Amino acid sequence: MKGVKIDVELYEQIRHLSIVEGLSQRAIANRLNISRNTVSKYCDGTYVPWERKSYTARRPPVITDEVRNFIFSCFDEDNSHNVKKQKHTATRIHQRLQEELSFNGSESNIRKVVRALRDQHNDAFIPLEFDPGEAAQIDFGTAYAYIKGVRRTIKIFCMRLCYSGHFFVKSFYAENEECFLEGHIAAFEFFHGTPKRIIFDNAKVVVKEGLGAYVKQEAKRYLELKAHYAFLTNYCNPSSGHEKGLVENLVGYVRRNTLVPMPKVDSLEQLNTVLIHKCKDYVSHTIKGRTGTVGENYDLEKSSLLPLPRYSYHAELAFYTQVNTYSLVTFKTNKYSVPTEYAGKEVLVKASATNISVYYKSTIIATHERSYLQHEKKYDIDHYLTLLEARPRALFNTAPVRQFVPKEILQSFVRQPNGQQLLLAHLKSSNATKETSEITVIPTKLHKYDQLIKEVSI
Repeated sequence: MKGVKIDVELYEQIRHLSIVEGLSQRAIANRLNISRNTVSKYCDGTYVPWERKSYTARRPPVITDEVRNFIFSCFDEDNSHNVKKQKHTATRIHQRLQEELSFNGSESNIRKVVRALRDQHNDAFIPLEFDPGEAAQIDFGTAYAYIKGVRRTIKIFCMRLCYSGHFFVKSFYAENEECFLEGHIAAFEFFHGTPKRIIFDNAKVVVKEGLGAYVKQEAKRYLELKAHYAFLTNYCNPSSGHEKGLVENLVGYVRRNTLVPMPKVDSLEQLNTVLIHKCKDYVSHTIKGRTGTVGENYDLEKSSLLPLPRYSYHAELAFYTQVNTYSLVTFKTNKYSVPTEYAGKEVLVKASATNISVYYKSTIIATHERSYLQHEKKYDIDHYLTLLEARPRALFNTAPVRQFVPKEILQSFVRQPNGQQLLLAHLKSSNATKETSEITVIPTKLHKYDQLIKEVSI
């Protein structure tokens, strides 16, 4: 009956019969109808029913400290490489113990020990501390927002100064090199200075070779940005948020406190205005476990930030290309219009995170919102008005007109005898054209319009 637990009432009876009435253990057992072992355990007060001594399982003698240290070394080696699908299993650790330490214990014992030690090994973290202006931590997170009534996936760029905890957030439609560079520049300008060191995950957009702490080569444009703003970089191992901590928490903070309920805005710029206000309001916040507000600590930190260069780095991706015969330039898989007089000419295209700008001999000739869809065409009706005026017969079937004039308005002109002339006059006098959803376009040169109509009719 060893290990039987009794209640306080029974314990009281055992003690009374033993101490007060002086009965033997056998007599007490018979009277209370319990085992003599139970009476022996509780009669002298060595054990009490409201406290139970913890039972520590005996460790098998083969699991020595040397074996345990070897298992921990296997864990450390796995963590240094950080490859999820190529780690030590308990079976492999048992094999290595046999080969390297002449271990003669069973594999089942090693499996139990490995399972227990893995839980212990993953719980310890080292607190981080930074000097003013020493470092900032950055990351991209994913969130959602309604933009013009459509739910869009957005990427939020987060930078946080490690000393004061002050942060900057900006939203983008993608996580590419242009967005990454623009996020840096906007953050530096927001803080009125540059931290001496940037800490972040192994971002593919800026790392050409290497992983985590073993990065060997960074992207050319990121090296230019580092040189221009004079900061250094440290890369954390992927999935090691405890190495950065502040930013991982910041991404969640922004999602919970700024993007809930899901914002409904007309543009990404409007959403970024909301985020900037949130960043500025954060200066009154006090981070748990720290002395002073974020704003007070930032006042101490900003004098330690590196001064900004005289001009900002240009984050746009620039390249030369030739305008095709439909007055379109191509970037990625998408096409953007320019005025028809530049067809066949070489132009300079600058792609930022949000816009596409086209230059001819240093003069800007076209600007479009950048598309992150695939195989989309972006037309500006003004680019085609001169050519449409000269060749009005194709007016109702031209892609720029169909993209920018609502279908019901276009049909109202089609039904009129002189609809082409009226529509052209409307386009020239009214700048209130309205973009419609994407349409299927059959490209053709305007002088072959009659031939196209025949082919479509067949």
